[in-house]
Amino acid sequence: MAWDFETEPEFQEKLDWMDEFVREEVEPLDLLFRGKSDVVFDMKNELVVKLLAPLKQEVKKRDLWACHLTPDLGGGGYGQVKLALMNEILGRSMFASRVFGCQAPDTGNAELIAHYGNDSQKDKYLKPLLEGEIVSCFSMTEPAGGSDPKTFTCKAWREGDEYVIEGEKWFASNAKYAEFLLVVVVTDPEVPIYKGASILLVPKDTPGMEFVRNVGLAGERIGHGAHAYLRFNKARVPVENCIGGEGQGFVAAQTRLGGGRIHHAMRTVATLKKAFDMMCERALSRFTQGSLLAEKQLVQQMIGDSYTEILQFRLHVMYAAWLIDKHKKYNREVRKEIAATKVATGHIMKSVIYRALHLHGALGVSNELPLAGMWNQVGIMATVDGPSEVHSISVAKQVLRDYEPSPGLFPTAHLLPKIEAARDKYAEYLTEENMHWIANS
Repeated sequence: MAWDFETEPEFQEKLDWMDEFVREEVEPLDLLFRGKSDVVFDMKNELVVKLLAPLKQEVKKRDLWACHLTPDLGGGGYGQVKLALMNEILGRSMFASRVFGCQAPDTGNAELIAHYGNDSQKDKYLKPLLEGEIVSCFSMTEPAGGSDPKTFTCKAWREGDEYVIEGEKWFASNAKYAEFLLVVVVTDPEVPIYKGASILLVPKDTPGMEFVRNVGLAGERIGHGAHAYLRFNKARVPVENCIGGEGQGFVAAQTRLGGGRIHHAMRTVATLKKAFDMMCERALSRFTQGSLLAEKQLVQQMIGDSYTEILQFRLHVMYAAWLIDKHKKYNREVRKEIAATKVATGHIMKSVIYRALHLHGALGVSNELPLAGMWNQVGIMATVDGPSEVHSISVAKQVLRDYEPSPGLFPTAHLLPKIEAARDKYAEYLTEENMHWIANS
């Protein structure tokens, strides 16, 4: 029986180095570029490139670059458990994932091209993507139906040796900085979307691809931000730009989505721990109404509940990561736990970050602490990679497959027949005196 909650010493040393390196060398960049989160993906920003170059080199020197990739692609070939432990540290900084070569959506896009791309695409896009020289975009969501694929209308059809793309895409992350986009389109509207969607590689500046506008997050100026509203006006790409084969879009997408959701969740653990640390410090520092906050029972309950919820969430994420490593594929059991952690992410952020923010009063909602920014992430994490409600329904459906309806009129837990069965089982021991004692004791 293998059941262990410890990390092997050799890898723990790497984690310890990462912890100090991120704290001392990477997190200060967040303060320098505060409020400019999209600058992380701007590879033409000379200052950012100059600042990140020596940090990336240090990470590569320690063989911690792009560890999600196999060694033949320049990565460490780490399993999801190790990656989860790493992301628990990297989640503290918006720059950390780029410094370690594992930023979304580039990680998943690189895996797609590595699995399904041809030699030309690998030379032109995969190699510079793996080196952190370019960024990419995964464009799936649409304006009308959001992330519900059954509502997708952006389509593509073949004309000779080209695909013609027509339709709109919404919230295409990093599109304005991307060298290429992986776009989910409907190539066969006559079959269910999960069999009729394809992924097309669309290079930047492709004629017919229109940037309607850039979309930012809360706090960013309108018209600014790293997300894009796109319109395809019969844009054309070569047939070989179909990644994974026509109609195989959702099969191919599983290569990138499952692990990504786990990494989102573990990076969330880093955010929660940061909020929790602030909560505890505040409780021990703030004196009001005759005592410290830490001495008030309501505050103690907030801290106790937050500690328990964070630990439960972290262990659930680690369990899901362990399942992926065990099965080596995204089977039904794995998908169930990934979906469950996805649902839990938004819920726990909402409860823990709210408590931390509330405990800091006016300072908590100000722009002089990171808590208000964390609060903005609550809605994002409940929406990214599909709304939590959809994943919750998916979990329920998968769980219910393991159950059957009761065979009779009453539930199988109905006590009367169970009591009768128990009496029959131990009848030889049940004298009239014993039965009288049981009935009246």
